[in-house]
Amino acid sequence: MTANQGNGFPMNPTMLRAAYVSNSIETMSPGRMIVALYERLALDLERAEQAILASDPATAHECLLHAQAIVTELHDALDVEAWPAARSLKDIYVFLLFELIASNVEKDSDRVAGCRSLVVPLRDAWNEAAGIVTSSGGSAVRSVGGSA
Repeated sequence: MTANQGNGFPMNPTMLRAAYVSNSIETMSPGRMIVALYERLALDLERAEQAILASDPATAHECLLHAQAIVTELHDALDVEAWPAARSLKDIYVFLLFELIASNVEKDSDRVAGCRSLVVPLRDAWNEAAGIVTSSGGSAVRSVGGSA
């Protein structure tokens, strides 16, 4: 399956996927963007923990670096002037960053699990705040009329 780019050249499947992902991200509401970041953060932590337990340090390292980048982005996006409670959330993000760095250096699955135990309830709270309900299968669906 190919489609034409604006320059008339066909797009291969990889280019089509990249364009789809780019458009999806660019059109996300701020609330949905936060939820997507938390979902990916939780996934990175799960994968890192599994990789450490499977003695795969390269995969663990990659996942933990990505998790650090997400936490940094979440930290930097908070505006303590607009939302005074953001200071407490910033403190949690700083703690998470220290733990992620230490767990990466030490390849400590227990520390990664501890980070995940902080992230998952935050992800669920942001899901709820954004009006998104997690189905029993784990996928996020938009709540309509107050029911899932």
